[in-house]
Amino acid sequence: MNTGSVLILLSAIAVQALIGSSYAGESKPGNVLFSESFDNGELLKRGWYDGSQFKIVQDRAYAGKGCIEYRWKDNATNPYTSSGARHPIEAVDELFIRYYLRLSANWGWSGRSYHPHLTHFLTTENGMWHGPARSHLTLYIEPVNGKLRLGATDMENENMPHGLTQGPLRGGYNGKLYDSNDVVFIDDQWRCIEAQFKLNTLDMERDTPNRDGVVRGWVDNKLVIEHTDIVFRTTDFPKMKWNQFLLTPYFGPGLLPHAQALWIDELVVGRSRIGHLPKND
Repeated sequence: MNTGSVLILLSAIAVQALIGSSYAGESKPGNVLFSESFDNGELLKRGWYDGSQFKIVQDRAYAGKGCIEYRWKDNATNPYTSSGARHPIEAVDELFIRYYLRLSANWGWSGRSYHPHLTHFLTTENGMWHGPARSHLTLYIEPVNGKLRLGATDMENENMPHGLTQGPLRGGYNGKLYDSNDVVFIDDQWRCIEAQFKLNTLDMERDTPNRDGVVRGWVDNKLVIEHTDIVFRTTDFPKMKWNQFLLTPYFGPGLLPHAQALWIDELVVGRSRIGHLPKND
C-alpha cells in the first residue's frame, strides 16, 4: 500500500472513531464537541471528571453496547448505581445537545412543579468544580411531570451591576422555564431529546442586552419548544460562553415518589443539530 493510500485509510479511521456509534444526522464531525455512547464504564478515561462510579447495562441500550443506569432507592435523593459527572467542552456561544432517555416502568414524578434535575451546562464565568444551583448562568434540560423542560437560572448575579436576567429570587431561587405544551415522556420507552441554546448578543455602546437568545427543544424529532427572544446575560459578562456539561440526575429531599430508575444513551454535544440514530434490533 502506498503512502497516499495509507494516509487516506488513516483519515477514514480517524473520522469513524470520532463519529462512533454516537453520531448521526446533520452535524459534520468537526461540529461535535464531544460524544459518549456509554458502552463501558471508563468515562474518566474519556474526559469526564467529578464522578466515581458508572453502571453500564447492555440489555437496555438504545444503540451500541450499553447505556448508563441511574437507579434510586426509596427516600433517596441521589441514585446509587451511577454518580453524576462533568465533561468540559470548547467554549461556545451556541450549542446543541442530543441524548436518549428512558424512564422505568411506573415512573413517578415529584408531585411538585419541579424536579428531577438531569442535565446542565455552565459557563466560563464559573470554575470547573462550581455547583449548578447558584451560578452566573446554568442551563437545565430535564423531564418534569412528563414534559420536556428547558430552563436557566443565574442566582449568583443578584449583586452584579445589571442584576438578574432569569427572574427575581423567590425563596432564594430564580429561573425562567420553558416547557413543552404536551406530555412527551412515556414510561419504559426511549425518547430522543434534543435542545439548542444560543447566547444573546450585547449592545456594548448602550450597555444593554439584545433580546436575541435562542431556546429550542425537540422530542423524537418534533419541535416542542421554541423561543428566539431570550436574554441569558447582560453586559456584565461580555465574554461569557458555555464550557462545561453536567450529568447530575437528582431528586430534592422528599421529592422521590418511590424507588425507580432511568437510562441515558448516545449523548452528543455539538455546534449544530445532531439528529437521530437507528435503534438496536
